[in-house]
Order: sequence, then C-alpha cells, then structure tokens
Amino acid sequence: MTRSAPRALRRMMGTRTSAVVVDLALAAAAFIDVAVSIPSWSTIETAFALVAVAGLLVRRRLPWVSFALVLPGLVVDSMTIAAPIALYSVAVRTRGIPPLVVAGAVTFACFLLPDWQLPSLDFLAPSLLYALMYAATPIALGALVRTHRELSDRVADLSAARETEREREKQDVLRRERARISREMHDVVSHQVSLVAVQAGALQVSSPDPESRRVAHVIRSLAVRTLDELRQMVGVLRAEGARTDSDRPQPTLDDLPRLVEESGLDTDLDVSLPVDLAPPLQRAVYRTVQEGLTNARKHAPGARVRVTAVATTAAIDVVVQNDPPSQEGLRLPSSGTGLAGLRERAELLGGHLDAAARDGGGYRLRVTIPRRDSEH
Repeated sequence: MTRSAPRALRRMMGTRTSAVVVDLALAAAAFIDVAVSIPSWSTIETAFALVAVAGLLVRRRLPWVSFALVLPGLVVDSMTIAAPIALYSVAVRTRGIPPLVVAGAVTFACFLLPDWQLPSLDFLAPSLLYALMYAATPIALGALVRTHRELSDRVADLSAARETEREREKQDVLRRERARISREMHDVVSHQVSLVAVQAGALQVSSPDPESRRVAHVIRSLAVRTLDELRQMVGVLRAEGARTDSDRPQPTLDDLPRLVEESGLDTDLDVSLPVDLAPPLQRAVYRTVQEGLTNARKHAPGARVRVTAVATTAAIDVVVQNDPPSQEGLRLPSSGTGLAGLRERAELLGGHLDAAARDGGGYRLRVTIPRRDSEH
C-alpha cells in the first residue's frame, strides 16, 4: 500500500503535466494562426481572437465555456484552429446527441458566414461542404475518443470483476477441500478413538485393580468427549455448504489401478509404497493421481501418461507426467481450481506441489509429502 501510493501519485502528476503541455501547445498553435493577421484587424477583432486563444486553456474542465469563448473569434477571417479544438473537447465530454448537433450547427453557421456575409454564389457549394466538414469532423473524432474511453473503462471493470470471481472461486475450492479433508480426518480419527474407548471400557470392566479401573474410566471419558468435539467441529465445517460425500468409502492405494483403468488413458503405473502408509497420505496420493489424469485427459488427448509413486525414509513422492498431445483436443475452460485444492491438501500435510510444462512439450505434476506410517 505504501509503495503503490507514491507510484500512483507520480503517475497522476505525470498525466497532469502532459495535459498542461498539450493545452499550452494548442493555445500557441491557435495564437500563431491569428498572429499574422492581428496588425490588420480592428481592436474588437483582436480581442475576439485573444479571448478564443485563452478559452482553449479551460477546455478540459469547462468545455462549453471554452466553446462559447472561441465562437466570436471564428467570425474573424482566417481564424480556424481554436474552434475545432473546442468543439472536439465538447464532443469528448458530452454524451447527448442534441447538444452536439446544436454545437455543430452553430460552428457550421459561424464558419460559413465570416463577418456575417454569405459567400458569393460561385463559392456557395464548396463553402457549404467545407463548413460541414469543419463542424462534423471534430464532433466525430470527439465521439470516437469518448466511446473508446468508455469501452476501455468497461473492459477494465469486467476484468476486475472476473478477477474477483476467480479469487472467490479459488477460495470456495479451498474451503471445500478443507471440509473434505476434515471429513476424512474425522472418519479415521473417530475410528481410532472409538477403539480406544472400547478398549478402555473393557479394561474398566475386567481389571481387578481399582486404580486401573479408575484410569480406564478416565481414558474412556476423554475418548468419548473427543469424539463429540470432533463431530461438532466437522458439523461446523459442513454447515458452510461444502459437500463431503460422507456416504462413500475414502479411497486408498488399492483403488489406484481401478482409477487408471477407468481414465481410458495409455498409462504406465509404477507404485512402490508401503502398505502401512497413513490413511491421509494414501488419500493424498490418490487425489494427486486423479488430478494428473484429469488434466492429461483434458489438455493432452492421446498422450502417454506415466505415474510413479515411491517412498523414501522421509517422504512420499508422487509424479504424474504426460507427453505432448497427439490429437486435437477441445479447448475447454480451466480455472486451475483442481490444482489449488491439491496444493492446499499437500500443504496441510506438510508437503508441497510443483506443476509445470516439460521441455519439448507435455506436463509434469509432482507432489512431495513427509512420510508417516500407520500406528498399530
């Protein structure tokens, strides 16, 4: 905020400076237009000319005042620069057609009747044509510039609205992904805590030691309370409107072959992961492969896909990469929200996501997550 304000101030000052320079240059051009004829003019004609030149200095803020000031000077013979400039300024800042028609008609009459005398019959037709062009051209140029500015402003507004909509959609995707992850955590944690409560209850009943029964009772009470609080938190998340598909079983590593088969892609699957991998990590691997196959199907039809998932002592590394497309695909809109949700999932698990185009074509999606095995 502090850096953008001085930049905007400098830009504004630069715009004002350039506007002042342009206005001074136009006033100078109008003065040069009449300077040669001033010695032969009367005092009133000279005054009209100087007032017209001065009127150009207020054409931006007061275009109609500027136009009114240059009209008397237009009657002075050979003064032809100030009036179209003022008329152009009026057209740029006026939307209504009737006022522009009136301004053009007045300009037409003043140009056609210098010194309030009709041209001779031999020059009447060319004079009419010149007067019409003299009055119509500034109006047409001004209306064109005004329309261009309005369209530019509208495009800028639409771009800002589109960017706002994209940001809102991205936040919605992240919110839904967090709700889904919370539901998955609920399924796993509630199962484990339920087992703790059952074992504690069994110990409370079967143990002959009173202290052991007391401790078992405390453990069981804490487990039940934890389950209630967990259900309440998940309920709050789901109350925001995010659907979590809670009636479906959560995917695991065993579902990867079926996922690859159903994708219909030419895919090489190489998975070398321990069977005791923690359930959140198994779901992260599954979602990564799912997103990579979806992107390949949309953006690289006919391309060969390679899926690798390996485990080291410290991390799980999942890579989905595809070759350049061999078929012409449909140009479908894509907002990148799938990758945004996948990145959110990886970061919540302490990992990171990298996605980029490959040299020579194709695409590569990689997710690395710290390893955590299930505890028995």
